[in-house]
Amino acid sequence: MKAVVYKEPFSVAVENVPDPKILHPNDTIVRITSSCICGSDLHMYEGRTAAEPGIVFGHENMGVIEEVGAAVKDRKVGDRVVMPFNVACGFCKNCLGGFTGFCTTVNPGFAGGAYGYVAMGPWVGGQAEYMQVPFADFNCLPLPEGTEHEADFALLADIFPTGYHGAELAGVRPGESVAVFGAGPVGLMAVYSSLIRGAAEVYSIDHVPERLAKAAEIGAIPINYDEGDPVKQIKDRRGTGVDKGIDAVGYQATKAGSSAVGGQQDEVPNIVLNQLIDVVNPTGALGIPGLYVPSDPGGVSESASRGALSLNFGRLFEKGLSLGTGQCNVKQYNAYLRDMIISGRAKPSFVVSHEVPLDEAPDAYTKFDRREDGYTKVILHP
Repeated sequence: MKAVVYKEPFSVAVENVPDPKILHPNDTIVRITSSCICGSDLHMYEGRTAAEPGIVFGHENMGVIEEVGAAVKDRKVGDRVVMPFNVACGFCKNCLGGFTGFCTTVNPGFAGGAYGYVAMGPWVGGQAEYMQVPFADFNCLPLPEGTEHEADFALLADIFPTGYHGAELAGVRPGESVAVFGAGPVGLMAVYSSLIRGAAEVYSIDHVPERLAKAAEIGAIPINYDEGDPVKQIKDRRGTGVDKGIDAVGYQATKAGSSAVGGQQDEVPNIVLNQLIDVVNPTGALGIPGLYVPSDPGGVSESASRGALSLNFGRLFEKGLSLGTGQCNVKQYNAYLRDMIISGRAKPSFVVSHEVPLDEAPDAYTKFDRREDGYTKVILHP
C-alpha cells in the first residue's frame, strides 16, 4: 500500500510499504478515507524529535472497516469510524479512569501510545491506504454511514477534542474571559470550544494573519503579538487580565518580530507559559494542551534541550493559579463532540484550508510547515 514515510528532516515521501494485517483477534483493518497533517507531525518532520527515517506518519485517521478480528464484537465490516490518536486498551487502570492518553498496555515502559509517532509504541500511522487498529471495539468510534461531515468527523481524531481539552483543563465556564495563545489548528479549536462552552470573551494570540482572521471569523478578538506585548494589549482593552488561559503553542513558541514561520533562532520556549501567568487574573486557571517534550534535539539552550524551562512560579503561586497539562484523552470527548457535529451544534471543519490526495503529501507538508498559501489545516485523502 501507499503511505507517507519520513525520510530526513524536512523530507517525506509517498512510498509502498507492507499492508497491515490482523495480528490479534481484537484488531481491525481500516481503509483510510481521511488523515490529517497535524502540527505535532511537524515536530518530527523538522527533525525536532528522535524519529528515525522510515516511520509512517499519521495519527488523525478515519475510514471504513475492511476486516475484523475474531474477537471484535461491536464493530463490523463496512462501519465508518474515526480513531482517537491515543491508542488505548480500555482496561488498564488509566483507561478505566478515563485517562486513555496514558494507557499502560499499548506502549510497554511508557504511559501512552499513538499511531505514527516517535516513542509512542509500535503503531503504524494512518497517512496511508490502510491501518491496523488494535482493541477495535474500544478505539473505533462509529459514525453515520455515507460521506456527510467527512472533514468535521476527521477532526475528532485529535484537534477538536484537544482544543476542547484545553478549555476543560482551564475550566472555562459560561460568561468568562479567555486568552488562547496560538491560533494554529488546536488553538482555533480551543477558541471554538471556549465559545461553545459559553465564554463571553475570547482572545486569540498569534502573528500569522490568516490564522488571526480565522479566529475573528468565529467571534474571537485577534491579538497580533508582533504589534506589542500581548499581555499589555489584552489588559489595555479590558483594564484587567482574563479569567482563564490556554497554551496551544508548546515548546516551539517564538518571540515578537520573528518570521511568520519562525525558526530556532526566534524561539523562546517559556514565553507563552510566563505570559499566561501574567495575563490570567488571581485564582484563575491555565490549560496547557500545547506540546512540551523532555528531549528536544533542536533546543535553543542546554536546558531547553532537556525540557527544563524557567517559569515565574513565584508569581503563579502568589496569584493562586491552578494549572492543568497533558495530552488529550480523546475518548473523554469524542462521542459527545461527534453528536454536536451531527446535530449541527458544531462545525469544526471551518479550520480546514486544504484537502489533497495522498500523493501530494510531500508538497502539503512543505507548505503547511512554511504556512504558505493560507495553510491552516490539511486533510489527505488516500
